[in-house]
Amino acid sequence: MAKANKKNKIEQKVLKKPKRTHRQTIMFNDTEMEVITNFCRKYKITKKTKFFREVIISTILQKIEENHPTLF
Repeated sequence: MAKANKKNKIEQKVLKKPKRTHRQTIMFNDTEMEVITNFCRKYKITKKTKFFREVIISTILQKIEENHPTLF
């Protein structure tokens, strides 16, 4: 019984999403906001925050992959 309890606690920790505690603010001009709004409407994106986070992180990861150090 103790093993099952321990296993459940470990699974709960693994499944937990890390808390987002670092706030960043971004501002757009009218033209940029219009482009974003039209894009979100066209592709039925309802959660802009999630969209921005995914785009930013994927861009960063792509740049890291492109610029990784080489031995030769």
